Amino acid sequence: MIITTTNTIEGKRIRQYMGLATGEAIMGANVFRDFMAGITDLVGGRSGTYESKFAEARETALQELQEEAQRKGANAVVGIDIDYEVLGSGNGMLMVTATGTAVKIE
Repeated sequence: MIITTTNTIEGKRIRQYMGLATGEAIMGANVFRDFMAGITDLVGGRSGTYESKFAEARETALQELQEEAQRKGANAVVGIDIDYEVLGSGNGMLMVTATGTAVKIE
């Protein structure tokens, strides 16, 4: 399945719009990971633990988006938008939402 942030797919024609497709992922951060990220922030550098958590959440949301699009009979999703939100008391949860338009292309 082709998924893209653009509204068209070069060389392909959209034959039918199948509706909105979404995928969500909510991930919690544990105390140890927060502690290690805090140390990284103190000494400088990038927090690989948080970067990998963001990547995992994004991939989960995109996978769910593709699965919903397939259930609708689509073979592509265009116009994808990915949003990140911090939730929960103490901002301990990360929510990633992927939204796009499920389409049939030729």
